[in-house]
Amino acid sequence: MSLDEDARWLEWVTKQFESIAGEDKEIDLKEFKTALKVKESFFAERFFELFDSDGSSSISLDELLKALDLLIHGSETDKLRFLFQVYDVDGSGSIDPDELRTVLKSCLRESAISLPEEKLDDLTLALFESADKDNSGSITFEELKAELENFPEVMENLTISAANWLKPPDVEQRRRQTPRYLTRAYWQNNSRKLFFLCVYACLSILMFASAMVQNHQGGVWFMVAKGCGQCLNFNCTFVMVLMLRRCLTWLRATWLVRILPLDQNILLHQIVGYAILCFTMLHTTAHIINFVHLSEQTHYSLWEYVLTTRPGIGWVKGSASLTGLVLQVMICLMVLCSSTFVRRSGHFEVFYWSHLSYVWVWSLLVVHCANFWKWFVVPGLAFVLEKIVGIGVSHMGGLYIVEVNLLPSKVTHLVIKRPQFFHFKPGDYVYINIPDIAKYEWHPFTISSAPEQSDTLWLHIRSMGQWTNRLYEYFRQPDNQAVSPKKLATSLKDRRQLTKAQEELFSSTNCNGTVASNEDDAIELTMYRQNGSQRDPGLGPGPQGPVEPLPDQLGQAERGEGPSLKEISVKLGENIRYRNIKCYVDGPYGTPTRQIFASEHAVLIGAGIGITPFASILQSIMYRYRMRKQNCPNCSYSWCENIKDSEMKLRKVDFIWINRDQKSFEWFVSLLTKLEMDQADEEPDGRFLEMHMYMTSALSKNDMKAIGLQMALDLLAKKEKRDSITGLRTRTQPGRPEWAKVFQKMSEERKGKVHVFYCGAPALAKVIKAQCEHFGFQFYKENF
Repeated sequence: MSLDEDARWLEWVTKQFESIAGEDKEIDLKEFKTALKVKESFFAERFFELFDSDGSSSISLDELLKALDLLIHGSETDKLRFLFQVYDVDGSGSIDPDELRTVLKSCLRESAISLPEEKLDDLTLALFESADKDNSGSITFEELKAELENFPEVMENLTISAANWLKPPDVEQRRRQTPRYLTRAYWQNNSRKLFFLCVYACLSILMFASAMVQNHQGGVWFMVAKGCGQCLNFNCTFVMVLMLRRCLTWLRATWLVRILPLDQNILLHQIVGYAILCFTMLHTTAHIINFVHLSEQTHYSLWEYVLTTRPGIGWVKGSASLTGLVLQVMICLMVLCSSTFVRRSGHFEVFYWSHLSYVWVWSLLVVHCANFWKWFVVPGLAFVLEKIVGIGVSHMGGLYIVEVNLLPSKVTHLVIKRPQFFHFKPGDYVYINIPDIAKYEWHPFTISSAPEQSDTLWLHIRSMGQWTNRLYEYFRQPDNQAVSPKKLATSLKDRRQLTKAQEELFSSTNCNGTVASNEDDAIELTMYRQNGSQRDPGLGPGPQGPVEPLPDQLGQAERGEGPSLKEISVKLGENIRYRNIKCYVDGPYGTPTRQIFASEHAVLIGAGIGITPFASILQSIMYRYRMRKQNCPNCSYSWCENIKDSEMKLRKVDFIWINRDQKSFEWFVSLLTKLEMDQADEEPDGRFLEMHMYMTSALSKNDMKAIGLQMALDLLAKKEKRDSITGLRTRTQPGRPEWAKVFQKMSEERKGKVHVFYCGAPALAKVIKAQCEHFGFQFYKENF
């Protein structure tokens, strides 16, 4: 640290100590645990014991500063010695397997990772056997130091990790640099949106000025009111045009997608909505001030001008003032109920129902303004036509939810019978209505199945609001109703159709695939059974889907000898419902992800349930990839021809999935495993699809409480050829991605122009977009 940083750190630690220690100027163990904010007391106790140099069961300020000074300013050996002492629980000068197991168990709890006891033993033995060079049955300091040298990234971050848990909060360095909005990269990446906004602003100014000039005889405030009124005529129809989803989806297939900011239609809709609010308030204020002046010149009072029809203002029985006040209130309420804090706080229904008042707003505008109908007639007809087509499409044919899977973190996986003429692109979304949940509500969700899956549609819905919570609870309740034979037969038929579609989509010449899943907080292996494999004769054909072995049958699974389906069917049935529930689907509607297949190097970033559009896209990409795949007739070697065609120009795909906890990986782990199996053979130019998994609740490698665990996970992953957290071949990285390093590596691969597609939280989107602008990548964000 620099002298300034050192002084700031010393001041911060002293202040923190005084606030924790209290009057006795000493910190006891309980206060120390509170200060560290650790989940597991083991590390707090070990750190406390090492800091308490005089053994007084309390830490003074001098003891704390002395220990921290050693960790921050000490040599690399000093920091390694401290780490060794943390692991050497009994102080014997060496670490035995039981001590190492205790430390790793605490590391797992700190990182919110749940593994079975057998896997913990495997991790312990993997790290211990690697570090115990002389096979003495214990690890000495020199052996631990030698082992750490095999992990350069750990050694590199050891300085940070030594004091990471007691460092002062970061202070933003205010550097003199060019504002982001003035950089060339920002204007290049947002050129269509900025051009559109400039045209919109110029058009608004032109209409405002034109209306003022035409009404100059009425005074300044009358001119302002008329100028705002003209802008409102345009905006109140244009705000509707921006939500003509079917038309926008059609435009995505034309050359206009390269000129118009079709991907930002929701953002532009919000901007126009705020413009309507501002113009409305200014329009109302200008009229009231004008009425004040008129009340001084005529026999009508101000309240008569504002609240009655007596002055005869307006083309429908003098109702302009009254309708204007009602419109003002309605527009304010619509904007308020559309705010992010309303929509994201579990009150989507408030937004939904308040937004439906647009019908009354347009009706009142026709009464309020004599010229509004001229602006409204063409967009209004297009809007009505879209609604009629949407109702017709959604009610065409009988749609039923044939299967429901309840997944971790309250995610509901719906399997819907696909309509015969329903065609969509990967990443598209639909509006769904389930009368049993809410008769009149429609909600948008991304299709998570591939277009090549012809018989069913998949939707993965996370419970985050009232409707989604009702959906989850509805299917969580046991089905007490008697199931008729006809319904059961229909459900069985649909299930077999789903199985057949999955089998066709994921068929591979040489795969007996293994898929990982997390069952009862333990990562186990799941087997795919192909045609001709052994089955329990009592179960008949059975599904060609994933079968999860029980924990004590892992060894069988690893040898390819999966347990019988009869033993597993009970477990599978716990969270799966086979039902025939009526639903309606409106769509599909296009999204920015339609640009993926026109990209050369696509980077797909999903945060949490934001993976859903990419689940569909990855399946479709790998389906097309398999179409290009060539197999040698004389051996088992296979490769993919690097051909650009009209269907897919992709040369490389990087998929990044960021989850908070371990269980969230269950949502699509079987799909991702199958995609890994499709690339079992290394391509000459590297893998076509690379996956990167991040778990944010896990402590990163620059945290001293996680160094040993991450080393053990790395060693065991190399040994078993699969990750202990997800069961994938791809190693799950702890913490959050370092976007600068991730994008730097991708830019160095030179696989073509990089296009980044993101679906997830808006806060992370801003971070990724800023990095894309820095590296010159094109950025696309999923919007609903």
